[in-house]
Amino acid sequence: MNDKAVSQPGRLYPWVVVGLLWVVAMLNYMDRQMLATMRPSMQLDISELQSATNFGRLMAIFLWIYGCMSPVSGIVADRFNRKWLIVGSLFVWSGVTFSMGYATTFDQLYWLRAIMGVSEALYIPAGLALIADFHTTKTRSLAIGIHMTGLYMGQALGGFGATVAESYSWPTAFQGFGIAGLLYAVMLSFFLRETNRGASAQSLITDKFKPQSIPLTKGLSLLLANTSFWIILFYYAIPSLPGWATKNWLPTLFATNLNIDMGTAGPLSTITIAMSSFLGVIFGGILSDRWVQTNHRGRIYTSAIGLSLTIPSLLLIGFGDSLFHVVGAALCFGFGYGMFDANNMPILCQFVPARHRATAYGIMNMTGVFAGALVTNWLGKSMDSGQLGSDFAMLSGIVLVALLVQLYFLRPTVNDIVAGES
Repeated sequence: MNDKAVSQPGRLYPWVVVGLLWVVAMLNYMDRQMLATMRPSMQLDISELQSATNFGRLMAIFLWIYGCMSPVSGIVADRFNRKWLIVGSLFVWSGVTFSMGYATTFDQLYWLRAIMGVSEALYIPAGLALIADFHTTKTRSLAIGIHMTGLYMGQALGGFGATVAESYSWPTAFQGFGIAGLLYAVMLSFFLRETNRGASAQSLITDKFKPQSIPLTKGLSLLLANTSFWIILFYYAIPSLPGWATKNWLPTLFATNLNIDMGTAGPLSTITIAMSSFLGVIFGGILSDRWVQTNHRGRIYTSAIGLSLTIPSLLLIGFGDSLFHVVGAALCFGFGYGMFDANNMPILCQFVPARHRATAYGIMNMTGVFAGALVTNWLGKSMDSGQLGSDFAMLSGIVLVALLVQLYFLRPTVNDIVAGES
């Protein structure tokens, strides 16, 4: 299968793209997430990890680098062949994962996590923009939602990093998952291809690295002059605080509140969130795709319903001390966050033209990840001071603010801006 762009893809291939990128999304989150559950095993060999503050630094450096690179990766994805950006990104971060199995010092882990932040940042804007271009408004939220389940599956499988580390060794976990990603990158290069970005067939990319003729300053100025885009940035960033908090600290919170070992808490917490998020993105995707056919704000309302479910969930996650309360709250949070997650790119498509969507999502990703880096560092200090649960619960208040802003200010007038400069 060649890598030339196709102007009129068949009915099946858009879903093949979702399936291919689902695996990439899974590897993306699995490789970054498994470190969160492997601290007890790794700290026996790397003493600096005994400090929760140092562990927070290790998790946060990935987020800071990932966040800084996200706008750059979006700009690149709007100008170059997204297939090769995706394949190259997967190959590099899988190589980094493999190399982490040979790390012997905290500094080595720190710099490898930084490199992973650069390589993984190249994927999400390119991947989501590619899916959005392949799918119409009738299937876009569902397609994005199915893709997002790959992220959740990766998060869940990452929880088994602790299990593999305890059964074998933590280097074995990194090396095994790294090799799997390297092999899939090679396979992906044969089956993934580029598509139309709302331009004429004559202007499509046919060369692997032929740039799009989109002036950088013009694209950015159009985005930054769009008031709705600033609102989207805000409502995307604020829920990212609890979103990243659950990714990086929920296993620790489960282990602490339920008084269980990390080998059990890791899979329990990540599978709970992943299963409920899976259901949330599918439900939210189907509801949104149907609702938007009769109401331009259908995606906004679907996303708002999801965010509203996370507010009481955060309170119970923070203060719950029984298996029923904590797991039940995590299930509710995952379902609501899944509904929110499935609609971010589709909502963006209602305000931003196709040629600038990767750039826009890259900037969105930056704001969300920077929020995640802040909350990761903050909760590391909360863990050391014994305030992790109460600080988790406090996040519910700021999510309520984001929900109100979203409902009041975001008022799309179309379902999709396919082409054009504004």
